[in-house]
Amino acid sequence: MRLIITLVAAATLSACGQPAQIYVDKGYVRLPAVKTNPGVAYFTLHGGKDSTKLLSVTSPTAIKTELHESMTQGGMSTMVPIKEIPVPAKASIAFAPGGKHVMLFTINPTVKPGDTMPLIFTFANNLRIEYDAPVIAAGDAPPKQ
Repeated sequence: MRLIITLVAAATLSACGQPAQIYVDKGYVRLPAVKTNPGVAYFTLHGGKDSTKLLSVTSPTAIKTELHESMTQGGMSTMVPIKEIPVPAKASIAFAPGGKHVMLFTINPTVKPGDTMPLIFTFANNLRIEYDAPVIAAGDAPPKQ
């Protein structure tokens, strides 16, 4: 009996369409020119049907990560850590050069251009997303996606 109820509920939900889910695309990791410097991750984050907050982006191939934002004040460019990033419902947030990004400290030396690097996104609504980001060298153009 439970199986029949589950199947009916699943069929009903699929007929209504799936709710919008948070997802990540257009991501990549740029390795540092100097191996002791941090690398950086860029991507586009797409909000789901409800607002939430991005709490962290981590990777098993980096010792430490930080959410950051670059900004210009009084003609000076600075980069500041960000504790969390609001993700409005159905919004797109670009993490791009000159703006929001993820700093990747002490990347495993086995990570090379042409590889992918797992990035784990953790949100305030308890959602976790894993995204495999293409890895590029310091001077390479971003991948076409």
